[in-house]
Amino acid sequence: MKTKGAVLWGLDTSWSVEEIEIGEPRAGEVAVRMETAGLCRADHNLVTGAIPMSAFPVLGGHEGAGVVTEVGAGVSDLAVGDHVVTSFLPSCGRCPSCQAGVHNLCDLGAGLLAGTSVTDRSFRVHARGRPVHPMSLVGTFAPYAVVHRASVVKIDPSIPFDIACLAGCQITTGYGSAVHTARIAPGEDVTIIGLGGVGASALQGAVLSGARQIFVVEPARWKRDRAVKFGATEVYPDIGSATEGIAERTGGRMCQKVVVTTGRYDGHELDDWLRITARAGTCVLTARADVMTADLKLDLSLVPLLQKNLQGSLYGGGDPHHDIPEVLALHKLGDIDLAETPVREYRLEQINDAYAELLGGHDLRGIIRYTDADR
Repeated sequence: MKTKGAVLWGLDTSWSVEEIEIGEPRAGEVAVRMETAGLCRADHNLVTGAIPMSAFPVLGGHEGAGVVTEVGAGVSDLAVGDHVVTSFLPSCGRCPSCQAGVHNLCDLGAGLLAGTSVTDRSFRVHARGRPVHPMSLVGTFAPYAVVHRASVVKIDPSIPFDIACLAGCQITTGYGSAVHTARIAPGEDVTIIGLGGVGASALQGAVLSGARQIFVVEPARWKRDRAVKFGATEVYPDIGSATEGIAERTGGRMCQKVVVTTGRYDGHELDDWLRITARAGTCVLTARADVMTADLKLDLSLVPLLQKNLQGSLYGGGDPHHDIPEVLALHKLGDIDLAETPVREYRLEQINDAYAELLGGHDLRGIIRYTDADR
């Protein structure tokens, strides 16, 4: 099948919207007509090299929602017409990692950045006669995708595609960071660092978990205002004022849980975050550092002497085949407000302009909505 796609041909270059060719689904795979795709900062990290792919060119996009158009041999739990969300991490449910309960660390994810299908190690996408590496093996910056069964999740067809696509990464990651990884308990005090799309979902997860006080650290004024609407107790523009304010509000005990959801961070900030973490508390790192980051600032005495925990979180630490339908169901029930998050729609040809606006802080999120002109 020939269609269009946003392809990256090297580091520090623009996305090129051009003709690509996508193969037919093989055993264990499905074909999906994409309706929407989320514009996540993680895809911009392909441009900068902060997320390294094995080679270029790369078909971007890892958040998407659409309709199944074809199923390959051996796929029995999906049918043509099903509404699905792409999962940027596969979850097969059968490998040792999945059986151990860490579905977000599924063994199929080992080849995630290699670009070849986990089914038979061949390429499904080509452009200019060359094999193309789809981001997270889904490549949603194209109006069609052929992906492994483990990388798509069936959803309630009543959920709008513009909301559903964001559950493939940002919403599930933020919600799970609070609920699964931090395991926020009723009555605990919590701090959320950063209120982008992931942070807003983490904040709402903290509210649902019964947190007593929820503090948000966010430099953008309009995002702080939104944090209050989502249930934050106090908001602060920087970590300095937050540390002082949290100490006063908690009687010096600080927060049992701190969830860091900034887009990026460097090692110099870890010490500040651990200082607002209570004794025997947990600081969850949902934000990611550059793969080459090695310069850390950390008072190691805080960890053993005060029994503090520093915990990483990938994809919210849950099971995408369970968590994606769950957060969308919570939205439908009104327990999580996903429609309130400002989302701007773009055409595929506007992808470079869209990222310029996203990186400039003008929107919480943007999505591509595909039309017949894209196909």
